[in-house]
Amino acid sequence: MTTAQQATPFSTPATAQRLERAATALTANGFTVEVLDDVAAARVRIAELIPEGASVFTGASETLRLSGIEKDINVSGRYDAVKPRGLAMDRASQGDEIRRVYASPDVTVGSVHAVTETGSLVIASGSGSQLPGYAGGAARAIWVVGGQKIVPDLATALRRVEEHCLPLENVRAMKVYGQPSAVNRLLILNGEYVPGRGTVLLLREAIGF
Repeated sequence: MTTAQQATPFSTPATAQRLERAATALTANGFTVEVLDDVAAARVRIAELIPEGASVFTGASETLRLSGIEKDINVSGRYDAVKPRGLAMDRASQGDEIRRVYASPDVTVGSVHAVTETGSLVIASGSGSQLPGYAGGAARAIWVVGGQKIVPDLATALRRVEEHCLPLENVRAMKVYGQPSAVNRLLILNGEYVPGRGTVLLLREAIGF
């Protein structure tokens, strides 16, 4: 974690009590929730949750990159990794196919920008490519969430997106793409309609934005 990240109030992992409140509220809203110690535990759990050979899409996520989960899925050969397949396609002639495979994999894996203690997940995106799968297009969704992302309510969640996540993502986007990011799309999941579809792995440690 950088000094700039340490200086923001949105970078400190939640207390055990706040983690429990968020987990209880998410469970009441239909999500499957597991509280894990760290990213090492999350990597093990991801491998247990996703069957070998499943088609898996990884949403753009510093949590997945920093934890090694992105490589575990896209490079290991254990799964039908959707993102590398899509990146190998020609966007001009195969744009519709790319859009379809991204939107409806067996499993989509990513993170969120905030979890409220009232049981909602908040995800901001510039392109929106990960949002269809999160919202219901994927048969299953798994979110790995650092403990610093827990906030009291939706208003604070939106403030976290604008004041904390976007500035950090702007820095990353300038380095990688040469242009800043933007909150062009915002997804709020207040509940999971299909039992067992959405799994939230809440970590006691901080990781990602």
